[in-house]
Amino acid sequence: MKLSSCAAITAAGIRSLPVCLLSVILPVFLLPGAGCGGDKSSSSAVSGKTGEVARTATDTRIRSIDANQSLSLNPNQPGTPVRLVFIHHSVGEDWLDDSKGGLAKALKGNNYFVSDTNYGWGPPDADAGSENIGDHTDIGYWYSWFVGQNSPVYLSALYNESGQHTSATYMRLSENPGGENEIVMFKSCFPNSNLAGNPDDPPSRGQNLLRGQSAGEVVHTVQNAKGIYNDLLGYFATRQDKLFVVATAPPLIESETTPEAAANARAFNRWLVNDWLEDYPYQNVAVFDFYNVLTSNGGSPEISDSGKSSGNHHRYSPELDAIEYVTGQGSNFSAYGSGDSHPTAAGGQKATDEFIELLNISYHAWKGE
Repeated sequence: MKLSSCAAITAAGIRSLPVCLLSVILPVFLLPGAGCGGDKSSSSAVSGKTGEVARTATDTRIRSIDANQSLSLNPNQPGTPVRLVFIHHSVGEDWLDDSKGGLAKALKGNNYFVSDTNYGWGPPDADAGSENIGDHTDIGYWYSWFVGQNSPVYLSALYNESGQHTSATYMRLSENPGGENEIVMFKSCFPNSNLAGNPDDPPSRGQNLLRGQSAGEVVHTVQNAKGIYNDLLGYFATRQDKLFVVATAPPLIESETTPEAAANARAFNRWLVNDWLEDYPYQNVAVFDFYNVLTSNGGSPEISDSGKSSGNHHRYSPELDAIEYVTGQGSNFSAYGSGDSHPTAAGGQKATDEFIELLNISYHAWKGE
């Protein structure tokens, strides 16, 4: 796939650099436990037109400095082992598990040495005044992790973490490649999909009341959540030696949320994919819409629609040599409920299938390969 001149429109997928589309923009198609916490959308994230779903170029945001220069997506694994640490709670634990979502097994097979954090991990959360920083993964807490006055303490521990902090069973590469973690992957849990406010609310500016607060607070709004993620970019820009990968918070099942909150979650995650990095000039930040891939299934929560043309997806298409971000072929609720909003193994496996090549593409873009 060739990338040429930059445009002010985004395809979708993992984002790193200013938007660059295909020389020819592809047309729009209608495509046929415990512990996390305490209406259907029919618009394309690219075109915004009802009933349309876009298959477009790439959201790796690889920039062509020279309009005559062309770059290609590279979905292949890194040539040498790469250290990755994943900040998560129970949904992430299930996603990593070899017998459930299989993420760690896929990462191992793609040359990533995986470590993780969980409840009880890390230094005390001096910003919250209680518990450890690993206990706190809501959107408001990312400010504490990456920007707050105590963030150097938390991040020093994170970058040097090499252990497994989960009850899940997952195998890793047999040898630790050494050095610090190069990739930091982080995800909030499903209570963060209960967002107040309105879908189109702009990011907050200045002092954000969500900083250091949980998803259960009244200030957990679309506007404040956008503001938190904007806060993070200042730090990420100073650490271009790290690749930061955001996995969006998973959706809630219909009985555990409202249509309004679910619509807010959908809009917020589209914003992360399509708009958040629009003016960010570097290659070291990526977004995977974990929420989106869990909003359609293959007929039941136990059946994945991975590989299907129907359903919602965030994946690399080898046929198109492009990234597909399809958001209008499901609902705004979890399609993989397991009695609550924890996804079934089928949901985790779909996310694994769609994530791995996007991670590889983002890694090579970050490395300038």
